[in-house]
Amino acid sequence: MDLPGPARAVCHAAVGADLFWHAADADALTLVREGGLRAPEHVQYAWAHPVLPVLYAAYSNRSTADDHHGVACYRIEPATGRLTELHRPLDLPHRPIHLSVDPAGRFLLVASNQPSALVVHALEADGAIGERVEQPGPVDVGNYAHQVRTTPAGDAVVVCARGSDATATEPGAPGALVVFRFRDGRLSHRRSITVGDGRDFGPRHVDFHPTKPFVYVSLERGNQVLTHGVRDGGITPEPLHSAPTAARPDLRAPQQYLGPVHVHPSGRHLYLVNRSDGTVPSRGRAVHGEGENTVAVFALDPDTGEPTLAQTVGIDAFHARTFAIHPSGTMLVTAAVAPLAERVGDDVREVAAGFSVFGIGDDGRLTFARTYDVDVRCGPLFWCGMLRR
Repeated sequence: MDLPGPARAVCHAAVGADLFWHAADADALTLVREGGLRAPEHVQYAWAHPVLPVLYAAYSNRSTADDHHGVACYRIEPATGRLTELHRPLDLPHRPIHLSVDPAGRFLLVASNQPSALVVHALEADGAIGERVEQPGPVDVGNYAHQVRTTPAGDAVVVCARGSDATATEPGAPGALVVFRFRDGRLSHRRSITVGDGRDFGPRHVDFHPTKPFVYVSLERGNQVLTHGVRDGGITPEPLHSAPTAARPDLRAPQQYLGPVHVHPSGRHLYLVNRSDGTVPSRGRAVHGEGENTVAVFALDPDTGEPTLAQTVGIDAFHARTFAIHPSGTMLVTAAVAPLAERVGDDVREVAAGFSVFGIGDDGRLTFARTYDVDVRCGPLFWCGMLRR
């Protein structure tokens, strides 16, 4: 793959309010826990500064009192990945579900899902979170904002507004990709991209190609990956390509739904996680029902960006909310949120929450290496990420 860099990196992961760091060896395909600290509340997502050794961790107690939310700021020790508090946390009024930093490292963008909102904070020279940037007008990010990303050029912001499926008591909410122009921390609405009335359009995450003008969209509600062009301070309103990621894309959550998307550092391959954690009764117990828990591997056309499914491989776990690719491009780790039982013939097997580790071949295909069980009695395994060591 001709990717520079050492075979060792650090894998950070959040289990409830605990942030752990692991040595990630891409030659041995192993993870070794080396330390941890406790965040103020359960970690929702984390993002590393693009230039400085700083990690921002969004946290919330939304599952209990739902009254303590914010972003913690940690210094990353480059040699070990060890985290130490850099500055006091930023307090927020609502749960921050996702956050990211613009490519220049000047601004922190934080998305909340209920209520759906987006705020921008300036970053100080040392990475500390500064003042909130006042916006020139209302910032409408659609229904259930789930991710916020800045384009590689730093001139536009894309929000994945996931929307929601209808329930027995509530109508569904339409989803959209909401695009803003972005300059000096200020947002101006450009367009909302959806399909039809948006009821069946549910974007969860996007990721950008490292060298080509393409962005890839995972549709949680739809089990598809879309390819859009990146140009003119935003993304093209119509997708260039679309492809299903699961064997049964017609199934809906919790039987089947799509997770995050990551482009390989080489730009030649694309990875998405198919998730399923719906249950059915079996001999008085709740066990996994229909649906797959897999990583879908796509080859990317170098000219058109079109993804072609190359492989689907099981993770031997349930509901991987996040996954990470080693900076060397030769190792992939998924993080399954919680344990679940499954039927195996006439027996029932307990499957733990934890990490599933894969090697990545020159052709982008995955080879399963091992799993690591994680104790989640104090909170779910909600996030993982990799940094070069």
